[in-house]
Amino acid sequence: FTSLLHLPGTSEEVAPPLQQSFMIPKKEINMVSDMAKWKRSQAYADYMGFILTLNEGVRGKKLTCEYKVSEPIEKLVALLNTLDRWIDETPPVDQPSRFGNKAFRTWYAKLDQEAEKLVATVIPKHLADAAPEVAVYLKESVGNSTRIDYGTGHEAAFAAFLCCLCKIGVLRVDDQMAIVFKVFNRYLEVMRKLQKTYRMEPAGSQGVWGLDDFQFLPFIWGSSQLIDHPNLEPRHFVDKKVVNENHKDFMFLECILFITEMKTGPFAEHSNQLWNISAVPSWSKVNQGLIRMYKAECLEKFPVIQHFKFGSLLPIQPVTS
Repeated sequence: FTSLLHLPGTSEEVAPPLQQSFMIPKKEINMVSDMAKWKRSQAYADYMGFILTLNEGVRGKKLTCEYKVSEPIEKLVALLNTLDRWIDETPPVDQPSRFGNKAFRTWYAKLDQEAEKLVATVIPKHLADAAPEVAVYLKESVGNSTRIDYGTGHEAAFAAFLCCLCKIGVLRVDDQMAIVFKVFNRYLEVMRKLQKTYRMEPAGSQGVWGLDDFQFLPFIWGSSQLIDHPNLEPRHFVDKKVVNENHKDFMFLECILFITEMKTGPFAEHSNQLWNISAVPSWSKVNQGLIRMYKAECLEKFPVIQHFKFGSLLPIQPVTS
């Protein structure tokens, strides 16, 4: 398995491919029968390869551990900090309905307008042509401005955004831990703030039968972090004290903390799937199960994938290798 982070242009000595022609990504999955095309596509192989590479990269590691932070990583964090600042500058408006605050549309319009400029700050001059293509995934990653909702399809767009930055060589092999712990973790903080501030609806939520209303990937990578932990077992994550003492080290527990802040009532009732997972004997079993569930519940679901966009970096064309 050649890791996505080893593609041409990612090692110092290989010059970036200059012949690359970029394009604005577009929807290709228009009906249920198109799903087979997606599963055979280069985009699916690269996306899944990227998720699994990062899953291995963070295995057994704490959020607070030491890792390399490159300049592109710093710039991505700065980009996310800008999005965060815009939330502060765009307070929710008074409106009769409790959910889906319309101020989100104002916030989103700003991102829509500035996305290419923001992406241009992260990528080097000689790759400037890639900015419009990569920016599409950033715009898709924050929720839907018409419905004012957010779900795993939007989260997937952010992972696709990072995957594209790897494919053009902006992010490299030794950025793996920082991609998850610094960039993706910051993204999660900003998304939680959006969800709270604008009372966003869960997109395509399965209610109590889904894993979580909004996210999925931090449960995968977060369970990998906990593999072979000397004393934290899956049964411990339903224990408030354990969560409060360890959430700063582990993404999985950070997710649990956010759920318990947002929901009332017994955990077993509002988060039934997670409650069931707490009975799994080991974190590696949890991790494998969540990867299977992610494929089945997110990547193989037409309502999620119909919104995914394909371009030159994540092509709909069948896998070549």
